[in-house]
Amino acid sequence: MNGYSLSSPDDESWWRRPCGGREVLRLSLPLVVSMFSWALMHLADRTFLFWHSEYAMAASMPAGMLHWSMLSFPIGVTMYVNTFVAQHHGARQPEKIGAPVWEGVRVGIFSIPVFLATIPLAPFIFRWANHPPELQPLESLYYQVLAFGGGAAVISGALSAFFTGRGVSRVVMVIDCTAVVVNLVLDYVWIFGHAGFPALGIEGAAWATVAAQFVKLTMYVFAVRIAARSGDFGFITGRRSDFRLLGKLLYYGGSNGMQMMIEASAFTVFTLLVGRLGAASVAATTMAWNVNAVAFVPLIGLGTAVSALVGREIGGGRIGGAERATWSAMMLALVYTSVFAFGYLLLPGLFLFTYSYGAGEGFEEVRSLAVVLLRFVGVYCLFDAINMVFVSAIKGAGDTFFILVNTVVVSIVFLGAGWAGVEYFDAGIIWCWWVLTAWICTLGIVYFLRFQFGAWRTMRVID
Repeated sequence: MNGYSLSSPDDESWWRRPCGGREVLRLSLPLVVSMFSWALMHLADRTFLFWHSEYAMAASMPAGMLHWSMLSFPIGVTMYVNTFVAQHHGARQPEKIGAPVWEGVRVGIFSIPVFLATIPLAPFIFRWANHPPELQPLESLYYQVLAFGGGAAVISGALSAFFTGRGVSRVVMVIDCTAVVVNLVLDYVWIFGHAGFPALGIEGAAWATVAAQFVKLTMYVFAVRIAARSGDFGFITGRRSDFRLLGKLLYYGGSNGMQMMIEASAFTVFTLLVGRLGAASVAATTMAWNVNAVAFVPLIGLGTAVSALVGREIGGGRIGGAERATWSAMMLALVYTSVFAFGYLLLPGLFLFTYSYGAGEGFEEVRSLAVVLLRFVGVYCLFDAINMVFVSAIKGAGDTFFILVNTVVVSIVFLGAGWAGVEYFDAGIIWCWWVLTAWICTLGIVYFLRFQFGAWRTMRVID
């Protein structure tokens, strides 16, 4: 019965009980390792760029955030295939799994021309944001190259959901970690100009990311083809377009994608706002976010596991199991994040040592500011963990419309506060980070309350 006995005694330990710590860790650990490897890749990527040029590193953050803003809606739709797969898996309907995966792949294919159409717009966007003139061409170039890999990332999201929704997370770990290694090797070769290649700087970093996305997509295609040969998952019967299923995916996944896009766009606007305060502010913000990525990004893997477990339990009609899985994940997330929270508060400078290599004259100013910003991270990262676990749980049930509405309201309130402070009261980078901290803490509190008192227990995305 989905890997455990439903007759387990009520007094079974938190660790061993169904949907307890051991089961959550077993499913989430490969995904956490996968996301941790991506966090280390981005940290190394930005560190390489910093060694190449402080301007290149500073430009990579707003350009990367803009790219993620464009990517987030279609990838939010395709990643929600995870919930459809998990609920069919929990309801013992494996023959219905292939159809939503196919619809997710189609969404990814349709997104490709959209990404390519944004390439000419990049210079106008960064000029409109009024960033320093020395950053604008680098930002535009970085975004324009990344746009070529957008479609591969979206399609990979749909194919990975076939594995995560069924709890086969080791396949995702192997594929994602392989792509990370490819990215890191190409970063070193193409940024600095080794092995006979010219030194491309920020352009080389972007092409390395694109190449890694296509390597990942190729591996997912082969892995899915191998699984589909058994005929157990309905890939052959489900390959025809099903407009009713596509409508359901766009309704639930579209709300998820819109939420991700609005949230990503809000943080992009925040980054663009910080960019108006000067290169030092945006470089210090980039450093702080890069360092925190090692703590935060693995939580995305844990969140994916929570959504899959909640979806599986709801698909099987076991609401208690969904609740246990969520609280088990919450305990694991708080233990993991607390280590970083205390480190950021007590020893923030320790996390910035990699940037000191080859640093220029202005490094000490940037480093001193980044130390202050990391203390803000130490305050809000625990709420980030709460946010990730509870929002993933209610997503796994299908409560995506509430998440969308909450994202819109909270983003408008706090972005407005940040913009007003900078525009009318000459507030600086510290004000922006106070706003950011309050923003993230509010999200964590709202999603905790929604999990406790919301209607997710009665929701279901499959028939």
